[in-house]
Amino acid sequence: MESKQLIERRKAAVARGVGTRDIYAVRAENAELWTAEGRRMLDFAAGIAVNNTGHRHPRVIEAVQRQMQDFTHTCFHVAPYESYVALAERLNALTPGDFAKKTMFATTGAEAVENAVKMARAFTGRSGVIAFNGAFHGRTLLGMALTGKVAPYKAGFGAMPPEIHHAIFPNAMAGVSVAQAIAHLETLLASSIDPRRVAAIVVEPVQGEGGFNFAPPEFLAALRRICDSHGIVLIGDEIQAGMARTGRMFGFQHSGVAPDLVTMAKGLAGGFPLSAVTGRAEIVDAPAPGGLGGTYAGNPLAIAAALAVLEVIEDEDLCARAEEIGSAIRARLQKLAGSFPAIGDVRGLGAMNAFELVQAGDRSQPDAQLTAAIVAEAEARGLILLSCGTRYNVIRLLPPLTIPDAQLSEALEILEAAIEAALVPA
Repeated sequence: MESKQLIERRKAAVARGVGTRDIYAVRAENAELWTAEGRRMLDFAAGIAVNNTGHRHPRVIEAVQRQMQDFTHTCFHVAPYESYVALAERLNALTPGDFAKKTMFATTGAEAVENAVKMARAFTGRSGVIAFNGAFHGRTLLGMALTGKVAPYKAGFGAMPPEIHHAIFPNAMAGVSVAQAIAHLETLLASSIDPRRVAAIVVEPVQGEGGFNFAPPEFLAALRRICDSHGIVLIGDEIQAGMARTGRMFGFQHSGVAPDLVTMAKGLAGGFPLSAVTGRAEIVDAPAPGGLGGTYAGNPLAIAAALAVLEVIEDEDLCARAEEIGSAIRARLQKLAGSFPAIGDVRGLGAMNAFELVQAGDRSQPDAQLTAAIVAEAEARGLILLSCGTRYNVIRLLPPLTIPDAQLSEALEILEAAIEAALVPA
């Protein structure tokens, strides 16, 4: 069936608020995807940083198939299983911090964030939560309240939950230094909410939807000091940056700072719905039995996939591969930035890279129109890209960490042609 027919069917049957593209997938393998019209696409979205191990990694598929032969669902609350415990043990050992840890599983990143906040509130007996402008923490009521971007995530949805506050995130492109961001947070704690009422500060080591803004190590270290001085739980949202994407297993590892709680999802289970909260045992254990979990939380198929993903990351050294991929991407982007002043900034860690587009070389003037044009030109040439940013002018590059060198080079050639076409229309 052609995409045109599917588009019409979607418009008639699917909620308008479920934003999507017109790329209808019928098959995918590693970094390649084939559409309903038979077009081959190179995938630089990876399901929004989900398929870090590529589409249908053989070891992930094999692990899920083996699990399907035993059982697909019992609900861990009803009839638990060893694999859930084994994955918890692995994450307890892998996450930053030399302290006793425990883990719980859910299905989505938003659920992980909400459960982390529940743990922090139960542990501290406080209710306030601080997040940052440009943050993205999900589309649930609490998730969108924590998110620091109005459109499309908050617009039209009414009042947000109380005692959610937003501080400024450091951003060199916007002229916000680490010192200014910390000063703003301290002002917030002096003028808007008593730190003795703050249960948690939630921060991404790399803001995903916000524009791939990287938290400087000194900023995360300052947050750690502030949290320690006021008894506040530091929650590290690793949902997009985690699982080897930045060249380390977790983004926080670039700073040497250990959050009290870490939220994970996306790349954790290679395309199967699974999220986790791992952190200090005494905080994770603060809610009473029954206060955490869910019917599908820690589904055995997703757990099997995640165990395989962790093995693949280790055996194929995907952290090192992420560094190789990122170096190649940034080298090409920096060369292009020398030729095209519209590329106002190139930034990245490992294989989590982005470039920001501006008007006439003026970094204060975002160019959302050019951003959309480049994404469209790339798609027409067979490369799937995603945009992001609070000013809608950032293109993020998220190839699978298993992408072959030849396909990486091919994708970068397409990207360069798309930029040239968008800037110099025929």
